[in-house]
Amino acid sequence: MSKKVIGVAAGEAHTLALTDDGSVFSWGRGTFGRLGTGREEDELSPVPISFNGGRGGGGEQNEQPKFVGAAAGAYHSLALQDDGSVWSWGYNIYSQLGHGEENASVPSLVERFQELGAPESLSEGPDQKHDIDDKKPLKVCSIKAGGMMSLAIDSLGALWVWGNTPQPGKTEDGEEFCLVTSSPPHPIRDFHGRTVVKVACGNEHIVAAVTAGETFTGGNLVCYSWGNNGHGQLGLGDKENRPRPVVVPAFSKDSPWTIYEIACGAAHSAVLTRGESVEQEMGSKCWTFGLGDNGQLGHGTTGSTLLPEPVAGLPPDAILISLDCGLFHTSVVSTAGEVWSWGMERGLGLCPDACFAGNDAGDALNPLRITCTETTGGKFAGPVQVACGAAHTVLVAEDGRKLWAWGRGRSGVLGRGQEVDSYVPCAVTWPPLDADFKEEAERTGETKTSNQTVEGEEVQILREKLALMEQYATMLHVSVFRKPFDQRNLSKWLPESGTFDIWRELEKMMDSAETDELARLDTFYKSVRSTVKDKLMRRRVQEMVKESLVSLARGK
Repeated sequence: MSKKVIGVAAGEAHTLALTDDGSVFSWGRGTFGRLGTGREEDELSPVPISFNGGRGGGGEQNEQPKFVGAAAGAYHSLALQDDGSVWSWGYNIYSQLGHGEENASVPSLVERFQELGAPESLSEGPDQKHDIDDKKPLKVCSIKAGGMMSLAIDSLGALWVWGNTPQPGKTEDGEEFCLVTSSPPHPIRDFHGRTVVKVACGNEHIVAAVTAGETFTGGNLVCYSWGNNGHGQLGLGDKENRPRPVVVPAFSKDSPWTIYEIACGAAHSAVLTRGESVEQEMGSKCWTFGLGDNGQLGHGTTGSTLLPEPVAGLPPDAILISLDCGLFHTSVVSTAGEVWSWGMERGLGLCPDACFAGNDAGDALNPLRITCTETTGGKFAGPVQVACGAAHTVLVAEDGRKLWAWGRGRSGVLGRGQEVDSYVPCAVTWPPLDADFKEEAERTGETKTSNQTVEGEEVQILREKLALMEQYATMLHVSVFRKPFDQRNLSKWLPESGTFDIWRELEKMMDSAETDELARLDTFYKSVRSTVKDKLMRRRVQEMVKESLVSLARGK
């Protein structure tokens, strides 16, 4: 199997995938050039991004550099080359690309990192260049993007930011928070003498995991936050904005919890921790804080939270390995291949049982288990990473050999060759067909023939038809049985007879259902019956009125 995925990132409506051979693929909405294909057209399936003219490890020019990282903002993208160089493309109105003033539809180097030396060698003037003959060139080891800003951590643990970033503004009373469009990248000097290990950002706030001492020992991380705090997304217990990094008290150096993952949504934040003592619960804890209007905090309400609170609906013994926040939803993945999501999107993979009646907006206020009908026990074998966009979620599983996606499918954001929504995880077209043919040709030493091209097109058409039928069957199954389709629960006689007794299956499902499930079924079917009766009554009234009008016309 070619093109094993080792990392994935999701923007507003586009996705990036990084493979083990150093390639980067993109798909979804193409406006502003965010896909890096040189066009603004949407891509319904993964396509490779070309980085012609890249720099090799020794600075020489080569055709295709190797990449070790990828990140996606709302409408822009970043890629990290194996030599520490940063590339960017897409929307650039806030200078989040770190170069030029216009949008870019093809990747370009962020030259600032090529010009600067190590951050401790910089003078207080952030724009002053350093003589790279005296110091080694600056190398980036990690990148992140969110909203309209970009972030990078260099090899010495210093944090760099650019784009629409929170910065201190000088007033007569001192400093106050403001958002400043900044380019090129500049360092955050508040962490001098310590190492920034992880960072995440929302629309207007940043959360960072920083060492308590100079070096990272694996468990000495302190959580800092700064920026817009209008909904409590900084986790400081108030709604006051912060122009500079401030320690989050719940995750200070005296905290009994050890941070190992952080993520940010538009105006909410999430942190994964593990305990360090026998008295603490085994497994992981997911903490959320900030805006909760759509249930994105997973606390069972739509209220906002000013301080970090654990998400109670997750199994206490689950060991969580990946976390991400979308615009208004959150997802986590466990080592066992279990996936939970909560928040908005009216049932698009988050809450398929929502009735959308009365005050029910269809949002998931508590974690809901996302199951896969094509896998054993609904779990995803070999989980790697989850990534959340504005209205879609992507999961890398089977140790990078398979990708799943669910949510809104407009512009091909689900990567399955279509633009339809999916309420349940569906397989992304991976590996891309072109990559398959290319690998086979390289292995056999032959070039791709026209027959292979035709066969590939036929296979693609069959895949699209199969995906459409699977989606149709799933939606039909959810409509009738109010739960996702699972082929393992089908009767054994179905493959033999080719028939399906829907009433028999519905009765079996009701016999095994819990009381609350039966109550939901009762509410759903009562609503359906009432709607049908109402439609029949309206049609009957229309017919009666029509007959009366005809009679009156004849009487005249």
